[in-house]
Amino acid sequence: MERSRPGDKPLREAFFETAAPRAADLVLVLEIAMGVGLLVGGWLARQRRFGQHAWCQSAIVLLNLAVVVLMMIPSFRVHVFPGIPAKLGRAYYALATTHAAIGTVTELAGLYILLSAGTSVLPQKFRITKYKAWMRTVLVLWWGVLLLGLATYARWYVPHLFRK
Repeated sequence: MERSRPGDKPLREAFFETAAPRAADLVLVLEIAMGVGLLVGGWLARQRRFGQHAWCQSAIVLLNLAVVVLMMIPSFRVHVFPGIPAKLGRAYYALATTHAAIGTVTELAGLYILLSAGTSVLPQKFRITKYKAWMRTVLVLWWGVLLLGLATYARWYVPHLFRK
């Protein structure tokens, strides 16, 4: 391990050379894999393999929900929430808060699609009729959230990128 400045967290010589804990690296890799998986699921739909598409997308939405609940919410509560609203002008807080807000909307939309398309839990009047538009919108939002997550990871754990 090396230190770039006094007071910096040591950079790990691991998969990524960052100051990130291993759990953050795992979340990053999982989220990238899920983003790619959603693209695969979209391709499956275009190939008219709707059963495989439904299984793929549902598994990813539920896996993401677990990652959010087990990893992201606790991290946000400890590291970001105490600084809101006073520190929202700082990139550390602004990126994480924007990522969390848009990510929440996107995950809820994914869960809504899953419940609407894959179950009979919702009453008929609350079910989606134009699936393609909903799914494409959520896919675009998901990738936007993934990019915000990458920016958050870089801001939090790659200190040499943000030196003055």
